[in-house]
Amino acid sequence: MNQSDTILDRAGTDAAEAPAASAKADYETLTEPNKKRTDRYIWGIYLLLLLVSLVELFSASSQEVTADNIYGPIIRHAQFLGIGLLIMLGLQRLHYRWIYFCTPAFVVASIGAMVLVLLVGVNINGARRGLGIGSFVVLPAEFIKLAAALGMAWILARNQLKKCNDVSTRGVAYCLALVAVCCGLLFSHGLTNTLLIVAISLSMMVVGGVSMKKIGIVSLCFILAGGGAIIYKLAGRNDNVTEQAVRIAELNKEEVKTSAGNRSDTWIGRLERHFRLAKYEDPINNLNKQEQFSYMAQAHGGLFGVGPGNSRENARLPLAFSDYIYAIVIEECGMVTGVVVLLLYLLLLARAGSIAVRFKQTFPCLLVIGCALYIVYQALFHMAIVSGVFPVSGQPLPLISKGGTSIIVTSIALGIMLSVSRHAAVKGDKEAIRAEMKVLPENLHSDNPSQL
Repeated sequence: MNQSDTILDRAGTDAAEAPAASAKADYETLTEPNKKRTDRYIWGIYLLLLLVSLVELFSASSQEVTADNIYGPIIRHAQFLGIGLLIMLGLQRLHYRWIYFCTPAFVVASIGAMVLVLLVGVNINGARRGLGIGSFVVLPAEFIKLAAALGMAWILARNQLKKCNDVSTRGVAYCLALVAVCCGLLFSHGLTNTLLIVAISLSMMVVGGVSMKKIGIVSLCFILAGGGAIIYKLAGRNDNVTEQAVRIAELNKEEVKTSAGNRSDTWIGRLERHFRLAKYEDPINNLNKQEQFSYMAQAHGGLFGVGPGNSRENARLPLAFSDYIYAIVIEECGMVTGVVVLLLYLLLLARAGSIAVRFKQTFPCLLVIGCALYIVYQALFHMAIVSGVFPVSGQPLPLISKGGTSIIVTSIALGIMLSVSRHAAVKGDKEAIRAEMKVLPENLHSDNPSQL
């Protein structure tokens, strides 16, 4: 081989390595530390909610405390919070484009887990809700709610119309199909989770640029499908609940089980009690003790509370450490602190909106909004149930309620928000936008609809 051949081979090698070097340089531009800092507002809200969680859960877990290990519940809760913190730190450093590639697998896995629950799930409060993995019980319903939000972001970002501020009919149909599958799997768990997914999906369609005409059609489809599902459920209603069934449910601290095998009697009973004008004067029994003790706890707290650890109702209120922890927060720290907690969640949504409108691309905007909606809507549903605005149902308060699955999924959502806020290119930063478009798939090259 002569010298000219060697020079030509070296030139060819350099040319082949050029795209790889360029991609590496683009990625380094997107992750440059002095340009992409962590979002201090999201971290601040997270730390304040963590403080409330650690203080109030220790008090609310009195029903689970044993004589030989009074710190067991709070230690277990702190362990899950620690795992969640590690997840957030890891996701924050990961570029959000990897969320795009992982979303289809996450959605399919969440749907598969829900199907498995319906077949061989662990029975919790009268319905199959969990999967037993060793000594832990995983609740796939939490995963599928986040999967619906991520799947919506994935679909809407891929189906933006270039010539107008809208989403293609095919994209809207895909979103509708995803929501229908998720709601269908969650319907047996209760109406609250189903309505939560519907609220998230409609909100994301508005943010994602779907025209109001298409949103109206989707809303009509939701109403028709929901009405049909409720009629189907009520067809199996059994009004003849035996006294023995009520007694067994009371001893096991469960919902009353009907011989028809569904929860329609429970739903009807909750709705009837909720809309009674004199419900606050009803005598306490096994059917209404959750809401009644919750109201008593909030009334006892007043404006400024009785002080951490001084709750009177935490030992009587069923699920005070999870589904009704907001009542204990108000009892011990007062309505003022309850309003502050509410504002923290609303500030998280406001922060998500303020950073989403600055992004150049559609996908990061929808990612951060979808994750914020999942967390905040769940918190609002929990507070509405505890305060008596919504009928009784089970919904954890994100990061504050006891529950390993809820903490892990909420931490994933917060980690994705941190990743997007750190790595997504903002409008006006031409260098970062060029680099971002090189590393993102071509079908994500659509302008943020909130800027159009």
